[in-house]
Amino acid sequence: MRAMGMGDISIRHGAYLPHWTRDGAIYSITFHLADSLPKSVLQAWEFERRDIIQTAERMNRPLASHEESRLAKLFSERVETYLDAGAGECWMRRDDVAAVVADAIQYFDRQRYQLFAWCVMPNHAHVVARPLGGYELPDIVHSWKSYSAKKVNRLIGRTGQFWQAEPYDHLIRDEQDFYHQVTYVLSNPVRAGLRGWKWVGSNIS
Repeated sequence: MRAMGMGDISIRHGAYLPHWTRDGAIYSITFHLADSLPKSVLQAWEFERRDIIQTAERMNRPLASHEESRLAKLFSERVETYLDAGAGECWMRRDDVAAVVADAIQYFDRQRYQLFAWCVMPNHAHVVARPLGGYELPDIVHSWKSYSAKKVNRLIGRTGQFWQAEPYDHLIRDEQDFYHQVTYVLSNPVRAGLRGWKWVGSNIS
């Protein structure tokens, strides 16, 4: 695996949240169904996340290690725990729907991105991947969501928004962080009590 500390970190601002990017970086990405999080849960997480980030920005400094750890813990506390509880329609409990999402994630592996680990849960999906060949992370994630949303809506006979608009992405900082994120993704079904869950995979030998 190539070194992860290459290049300068920059900040890309999304619709609601800032996203850290770096050339050649590996990311852990989570995207979830539109009905899987109440607005109050999302707003509480966004408020606390913004407060930590803005404190560092006002002091014109990068995030300290304890602030990065707090951000990761906030996501787990505010978002992951709620998602794993199985809120919303949970369309990916259906094998045919989960297969569409899993196929979308894996389709351009080794062409547009290097896929390290992935998991499709009943109401969200996790991916650990590195963009390749000039492809940008927002475009990659958009392709997963756009393709799968259109195909699933046709499959189940529904219309309207399928995925929440803005994904969560975590810039992986070092090897320890990498293996932590991969382990987190691969063990998500077990933590959520899903026995025999097959929609999970890894390309790490």
